[in-house]
Amino acid sequence: MPQTAIKKSVLEKTIKRCREQNIVIPTLAQHVDPTKVPEKIKKRLKPVGLWDVDPLNLFRITWKNDTKTGLYGGVNYLEIPREITGIKARVIGLLGKWFPTGAHKVGAAFGCLAPRLVTGEFDPTTQKAVWPSTGNYCRGGAFNSALLKCTAVAILPEGMSKERFEWLKSIGAEVIATPGTESNVKEIYDKCWEIKKTRKDCLIFNQFEEFGNCSWHYSVTGPSIEEVFRSVSKGGRLAAYVSATGSAGTIGAGDYLKTRFPNAKVAAVEALQCPTLLLNGFGAHRIEGIGDKHVPWIHNVRNTDIVADIDDEDCMRVMRLFNEPAGLKYLKARKVSEETLKSLSLLGISGICNMLASIKTAKQQDLGEEDFIFTIFTDSMDLYQSRIKELREERGAYTENQAAADYENSLLGQTTDWMKELTLLDRKALHNLKYFTWVEQQERTVEDLDRLWEPEFWTETFAQAAKWDRLIEDFNEKTGVLKSL
Repeated sequence: MPQTAIKKSVLEKTIKRCREQNIVIPTLAQHVDPTKVPEKIKKRLKPVGLWDVDPLNLFRITWKNDTKTGLYGGVNYLEIPREITGIKARVIGLLGKWFPTGAHKVGAAFGCLAPRLVTGEFDPTTQKAVWPSTGNYCRGGAFNSALLKCTAVAILPEGMSKERFEWLKSIGAEVIATPGTESNVKEIYDKCWEIKKTRKDCLIFNQFEEFGNCSWHYSVTGPSIEEVFRSVSKGGRLAAYVSATGSAGTIGAGDYLKTRFPNAKVAAVEALQCPTLLLNGFGAHRIEGIGDKHVPWIHNVRNTDIVADIDDEDCMRVMRLFNEPAGLKYLKARKVSEETLKSLSLLGISGICNMLASIKTAKQQDLGEEDFIFTIFTDSMDLYQSRIKELREERGAYTENQAAADYENSLLGQTTDWMKELTLLDRKALHNLKYFTWVEQQERTVEDLDRLWEPEFWTETFAQAAKWDRLIEDFNEKTGVLKSL
């Protein structure tokens, strides 16, 4: 990954903007370990609401927010009990609900924005930040942009949940709805090219090719998973990390985990209705947050061991099982604890997808009671209440009989079909798929693509996080905001 020259003239304007807005930029080291956050920041942060458009909330881009104290605690996670999974292995998911905006994508957006700010590549005083997304990433980008008092341009498919559009408009973002739904990523890219050619006041932060996205997850999500595992494992084995691919940012945590647990499997998850990795396929699906039909530039496919496809109908059925009164009543009768029942709404649609893929992975790998599978519950049902309403209108009231069928078929009935354990040649085939999107369509070079196959490229890329932190510290020193607090 080439080193970026610092643009001093732009950097000076950005420093002035942050001084005026009292913005202190946190380091990635502070995101993963909030004990490193200065006490004067913590003192001011406590009364600030989690969703408040306040620069202090940049310090809440962490898995460790404690909503009871207003500060920090341990990593927020949820273990899905065996009464629900039906497997011996333990399934644990980190919770995205407790990030600002209610989704973990605000971390990916920060990882893309912060390096551009502290090197002078992005000028918040004259440029708009464009956030191409299938959902939560543009929400995170719009949030971060609002803190800088600059306009966000959110690009997302018109078929996404209305909650996303309503919130984006409320925060002052310019919203561009492109044709289609989750799988229509090319339409988003086409709009980005149009903006590049016609709007000189915009800079595009494309999560599918921005290494700040996967680097944030490598530096923050990976160590957070390791911390949880070491606290609960008691001699167990971290057997697998399961992540929907989407922009391939979150799956970057798997690269970190392999440095600590070399035998752990990394499973990439996608919708069966659009089996891009599994069958070089195409289609459309309803699992919001995992846009596909291509292999993202930042996906280190050489570190991917398994592909698991999930039927979006199973996600819809489990969503109702976990959130409808009749479903919760049935689960209670199956001896699911009250505490777990109250927690099931912490899984949004893609979180349910990741949980189902974890079940499939455990069965395919024949995992036992000493094995742990980690995954990500990216957001919560707070962002999908309209989807519940739509299913009620379409299918009628949800009954206990339906809950029983969905429990047996969509949960316990998960099988190892529509899965593949990858060989080296399989991984190379996925790598080669990048050519058709990135070289033919997005003006990358074959030399760039070849470089992505080399393990050293990823080692060098992830090592840049330490450099970014040093630049952030220098930036904060020049603004003087932290000193003045």
